[in-house]
Amino acid sequence: MLRMDYILQKSGAAIVVEELIRQGVDVVFGYPGGYVINIYDELYKNSDKIKHVLTAHEQGAAHAADAYARVSDTTSAVIATGGPGATNLVTGIANAYLDSVPVVFITGNVPTPMRGGDSFQEIDTVGVTMPIVKHSFIVRDVQELRRTLAEAFMIAGSGRKGPVLVDIPKSVQLACAENDELPARPEKGSGSGVYTGSLDDALDALRDSSRPYIYCGGGVISSGTGGDVLRLSGKLGAPVGASMMGIGAVPDSYELSLGMSGMHGRYGSTVAMAEADLILALGVRFSDRATGNAREYGKNAKIIHIDIDAAEIGKNVRPDVSLCGDLRIILPELAERCGGVTPNASWLSKVAELKSADAEVAAGGFTPRDIIRLVNGMHDSSTIVATDVGQHQMWVAQHYRFEQPRKFITSGGLGAMGFGLGAAIGACIACGRKRTILFTSDGSFGMNLTELATAVAQILPITIVLLNNGVLGMLRQWQALFLEGRYSATTLDRKTDFPALAKAFGAAGFAVSCINELEAALLAAPDAGPSLIDCSIDMDEKVYPMIPDGGTLADMLY
Repeated sequence: MLRMDYILQKSGAAIVVEELIRQGVDVVFGYPGGYVINIYDELYKNSDKIKHVLTAHEQGAAHAADAYARVSDTTSAVIATGGPGATNLVTGIANAYLDSVPVVFITGNVPTPMRGGDSFQEIDTVGVTMPIVKHSFIVRDVQELRRTLAEAFMIAGSGRKGPVLVDIPKSVQLACAENDELPARPEKGSGSGVYTGSLDDALDALRDSSRPYIYCGGGVISSGTGGDVLRLSGKLGAPVGASMMGIGAVPDSYELSLGMSGMHGRYGSTVAMAEADLILALGVRFSDRATGNAREYGKNAKIIHIDIDAAEIGKNVRPDVSLCGDLRIILPELAERCGGVTPNASWLSKVAELKSADAEVAAGGFTPRDIIRLVNGMHDSSTIVATDVGQHQMWVAQHYRFEQPRKFITSGGLGAMGFGLGAAIGACIACGRKRTILFTSDGSFGMNLTELATAVAQILPITIVLLNNGVLGMLRQWQALFLEGRYSATTLDRKTDFPALAKAFGAAGFAVSCINELEAALLAAPDAGPSLIDCSIDMDEKVYPMIPDGGTLADMLY
C-alpha cells in the first residue's frame, strides 16, 4: 500500500529532459559522452516528445542549433559532454553570442566531489566560455536544477538575446530531487514598454531631415518590426539599408530598399548612407565592417540610434539622439507619430537611380554573380539560404534578393568559416525539411565537411553550391590589392574531388563549369537528401565594391 506522504523523486537527468520539453524544445542537437550519458538515456525514454539530432562534431551541433533558433524564432538547445565535448562548442557559442542568437548550451562535467582533481576530461567549462555567453551556471544541487534551466531559457530569449551555458556535473544528473516544483514560465511578449531617451527629440530630427536613411540591423529581424520600418520609410521617403545581419528585414523588391551597406555593401546603399543628412539606426552595432573609418562615419548626418542593449549605444559611433528599449515598443509609436513630413522628391529620385544601378542584369556567363542569380531565380522567396564565410558570403549578400526575414543565415560578427553546413542542417530542420540552399567555398567547406554525414543521415534536401576557386579567396583579394600579390598560404593546392566526396558520404554530387550545367544540376538535385554542386570559378574573381579597412566612400574600389 502506498503511503499518503509518498514523495515523488526524479533524477537530475530526467529533470533536464522534462524541462527542455516544458520550454517548448522539440529538437535538440548534440553528441553523447560519458558525462551526459544519463541525459541521453532520458532522451531515449522521451523520444516521442523530443527529437535528438546527432551531428558529426559538437561544433556542427552548435551551428545547427544557432540556425534553428534564427529560422524558428525560438530558443534552441545543445547537449555535449564535458572536456573536449564542451571545448568543441566554443566557436559555436561565440558565433551565437556575437550574432545575438538564443541558444541554451547544456554540458556535462565531472562529479562534484571530483572537481579540481584533474579528473578525466575535467575542464572549467564556465571559465573557458565566460567571455562569450550572456550568462552561465554551474548546477551544484539537483534541487536547483529545474529552476536554473528555466532561468537559462528566460535569459537567452529576453532583451538582447544570446547564448546561455548550463554546466551540470554528473553527480547532479544522478541525484534525485524531492518535491520538484515547476517554476512559472514567463509569457513571451514585447517587454514592459519602458524605454529611455526622448522620442520627441527623435521625431524632431526626422521631421527636419531632407535626406533620411534608415539603417536596419539584426535587431529589426529579431524583434519582427520590418512592417513598422516600411511604414516609417513610406512616411519619410527614406531609403532602407541594412547591415549584413539586417538583410531581409524589408523585402528587396520594396522600391526604397537598397540592401546591405558597408565594406562590401551594394554601391547604392553605401552611397545613400554617405549622402544622407540623417541616419536612423535600428538594432545595429556599428561594427567596423559597417562603418569603415568611425571618425568619418556620418560626419555630415545626424544619427539616431535605437537599440535594446544600452552597452551598444555610443560604443562605436556617438549618436545625436538615442533611445534604449525594445523596437517592438518604440518603432510603432515612432511610425504613428511621424506625420506631416513631405518626402524630398530629389532624394527619392536619387534613391531610384542608385537602386537601378545595383539591379544591373547578370551577363549570362559563369561568374559568382551569374551563379547566385540563377539559383535565386530557380527558388521561391520562402527558400532559406545559408552561407559560410568569405567572398561567396559577400556575393550572396550583394546579389541574392531576399524578400522575407529569417531566410539569410550567415555568420556575421564572428565570421566563422565552417559555419555553413551545420547551419544549413539546423535551418532545414527548422523550416520543416524544405529545400535549403548552402553557398560555400572550397576553403570554408573543408572546415566542417564531415557534417555531410549528418545531412545524409537526416535525409535533408540541402543543395550545396560550392564556389570552387582553389584559393582562400578573400585573403587572396587582400593580398592582391594591398600586399603586392604576395600570396602567402592562400593557394590551397588540394586535389579534392568534391562530387566524389559527396557521393562517398551518400549525397548526390555534380561538377559544373557553365550556367547551363548548373541549371541542369539544380533541377537534378534529389528531393530527399543533400546534393553538392561543384562550381569551378576563376581564382582571381574579386568582391566589388570594396571599401578598404578603415576607409570611407572616397576610398571605394569598384
